[in-house]
Amino acid sequence: MKIININNIQFGGNKPFILIAGPCVIENRKMIFEIASRLKTITAKLKIPFIFKASYDKANRTSIKSFRGPGLEEGLQILAEVKKKFHVPVLSD
Repeated sequence: MKIININNIQFGGNKPFILIAGPCVIENRKMIFEIASRLKTITAKLKIPFIFKASYDKANRTSIKSFRGPGLEEGLQILAEVKKKFHVPVLSD
């Protein structure tokens, strides 16, 4: 199995477990920062490598009227703030 590196975190192959977690979609900064803070605290305590994940545009909703997220520009700005504030790698889908 291939080993992948993201910001000095290795996973795949026989590497230990890492946590990729976060909300399904970015709703607002306050919520995102609270979730990132809690996940960072928990994973640091358990010594588990952590990558924060959240989407800025969820087009696959069951209703056309459902909230999709803040969009590309604002979403990427929020994810950059999470990376800087909490010193964690981030990704989005």
